[in-house]
Amino acid sequence: MSDHEVETFESADAGASLTYPQQAGTVRKNGYLVISGRPCKVVDVSTSKTGKHGHAKCNFVAIDIFTGKKYEEMTPSSHNVDVPNISRKEYTVIDITDEGIISLMDESGNTRDDLFLPTGTDEADKLADTLKTHWADQKEMAVTVVKAMGDEMVASVKVINDKAA
Repeated sequence: MSDHEVETFESADAGASLTYPQQAGTVRKNGYLVISGRPCKVVDVSTSKTGKHGHAKCNFVAIDIFTGKKYEEMTPSSHNVDVPNISRKEYTVIDITDEGIISLMDESGNTRDDLFLPTGTDEADKLADTLKTHWADQKEMAVTVVKAMGDEMVASVKVINDKAA
C-alpha cells in the first residue's frame, strides 16, 4: 500500500455476530434457529431416544421468519446449532409511497427510507394492506421492524392515535 492511499472500511456494525451457538437439546418450541442459512422460528421439536450409536436426535420443524417457508432439520441433541440474533425496533410511520417504500422515524428522531411494505406471505400481504388502509385513513401508526442475519422486515403495526376521530 502506498503512502497516499487511504484504507476504507465499508462495514459500520459493532462486530456483533449474526448468530450464536446453542446446544440443540436446549432449543424449544417458539425458539429460533438457523436452518439452511435462514433464520427460522421453531414450530415443533421432537427428540428421539439414544440409539445404537449413542446420540439422542432432535428433529426440528421451523418456519422462516421472513418468507414463511417451512424447513426441517435433524441434529444430535448434544451438538450445537446456530441461533440467529434477532432484534426488534419500533418506528413511527412518516410516509408510505406509491412504490411501497415506508418512511420511518425512531424515538431519537432519526429517519430511514430503506424498507418496503412486507410481501411474500399471506400474513405479510395482509399486514401491507392494513398499513395502506390505516395510512389512507390518516391514522398515526407505529411499526415493529424485525432484523435478523442482515434481513429486515416490518413485522407488526399498531395505531397510536386516530387523527380522523
